[in-house]
Amino acid sequence: MRFLNADCLFSHQRRTGGLVTWRSGSVMVVFRGTNYEGLISKPQRMNSEDDALFVPSVSSLDNLVTRTGDGKSPVIEKSNQIVSARAESMSEEEAEYNRLLDGLGPRFEDWWGTGVLPVDADLLPQTIPGYKTPFRLLPAGMRPRLTNAEMTNLRKLAKSLPCHFALGRNRNHQGLATSIIKLWEKSLLVKIAVKRGIQNTNNKIMAEELKKLTGGVLLLRNKYYIVMYRGKDFVSPSVAAALAERQEMTKQIQDIEEKVRGGPVAVPVAEEKEALAGTLAEFYEAQARWGTTISAEEREKMIEEASRANRDRVIRRFEHKIAIAQAKKLKAEKLLSKIVASWVPVSPSDDQETITDEERVMYRRVGLRMKAYLPLGIRGVFDGVIENMHLHWKHRELVKLISKEKELAFVEETARLLEYESGGILVAIERVPKGHALIYYRGKNYRRPITLRPRNLLTKAKALKRRVALQRYEALSQHISELEKTIEQMKQEIGNSANLENKQHWNSEDSELSESEDDASSMASDGDEDEDEWGDDEDFEFSGLEGADFPSHKAG
Repeated sequence: MRFLNADCLFSHQRRTGGLVTWRSGSVMVVFRGTNYEGLISKPQRMNSEDDALFVPSVSSLDNLVTRTGDGKSPVIEKSNQIVSARAESMSEEEAEYNRLLDGLGPRFEDWWGTGVLPVDADLLPQTIPGYKTPFRLLPAGMRPRLTNAEMTNLRKLAKSLPCHFALGRNRNHQGLATSIIKLWEKSLLVKIAVKRGIQNTNNKIMAEELKKLTGGVLLLRNKYYIVMYRGKDFVSPSVAAALAERQEMTKQIQDIEEKVRGGPVAVPVAEEKEALAGTLAEFYEAQARWGTTISAEEREKMIEEASRANRDRVIRRFEHKIAIAQAKKLKAEKLLSKIVASWVPVSPSDDQETITDEERVMYRRVGLRMKAYLPLGIRGVFDGVIENMHLHWKHRELVKLISKEKELAFVEETARLLEYESGGILVAIERVPKGHALIYYRGKNYRRPITLRPRNLLTKAKALKRRVALQRYEALSQHISELEKTIEQMKQEIGNSANLENKQHWNSEDSELSESEDDASSMASDGDEDEDEWGDDEDFEFSGLEGADFPSHKAG
């Protein structure tokens, strides 16, 4: 028996190569099999130099360990021998994955899992001189962040991947970052296993430093694994070098242009004149040359035309509203007529039972004292109300209904309708705090009908539709009347303003005509005066002629 920490029976059988015959909790019995050959013996060490302490080199990633006389690293040779020994029992996928890890560094020999041995990240260089965060460039039109769906898909993909590296050191991961960048050229994800049994390991510090050195996206971090995505802006080192060189060249060209632009500029000497551009004098000059002057009368006329056009626009808008309201009103009227078509009210009975005044007073007093009542809501009278009245009359002679309508005429109409439909006797309609109380007496010859719900009345749903359609019809009718009044009022205002303008126009013409008549009369009076003067002169001349003595007459 052996205590194991795995969770899956298939994993145990795959690791050991045996068959699990019994299992209880964490205890299981594993049968090794008849073809068990034992563990693979480790290769013998050829020389004593392999016992030397391994010191990682910081010069480059290729010089990972101290070199032997033939130029090969003993640690890499040792890991290669172990990998080649395991490669015989690998599947095609594991072999391809093993080739992916070749050249990244020495393998972790004490790997507790199955399959390909991951790279031992603790044997990689801690620092690399001149290390820089890799160059990144996001393609145009691509979102830099991962969506939730993309994050979930990448995590699902990383769950089935074997580990690429095994890490037990918290800091100084420049060599590991270089290997990760090299691996990202062929794989989107990198999966790092945290070594177990090593004290003071902190996966949070590891993940933060790797994220800072590589610039990748952290997908998952726990005490067992660290999964990182290379990012959408990842660029391979060869392409990054070309882009960086191009950017450096562009920067140099821009620096040269800035130096040339910042140098002294020869300013041509021009005659000193006051610039008129943008000044008030330029505005006055342009206004005098091309502008048109608007008089006060023209301005008032323009304002009146604008106000008249605004009124016409408002009237057209109101007329459009009236058309829409009339269409809605017609629709509500059709719906109301369709609902009312299924409502056939009962005509009053010829053989109606009557009660005396004393009985009416007594029934009224008893009905007002009754606590049980039936409410009449917005639906009005429908088949359910008549059914409830008959159910009340089963145990008592009176039934009280309370209506919350405010108009007394509507309440009286409802009371008469209930009296005809139920066959009872209306005792009284009284005003109560909750509304109007309707008291009905079932009659001395009351017989319970076979069907409590009359078929000629509306159902509860149809009664509600009728009420809503009726309210809509009334509201639209009121709205249309208000709009028509508003339009008439505005048309009257426009007509009054037009009449006032015409009156002013005729007044101005009358004043001009009277002025012209005055001028003509003044000219006529001047002519009469001239004629009078001319007549006086003639009389004077004739009188002089008459008083003169002629010699010829004396001689005769």
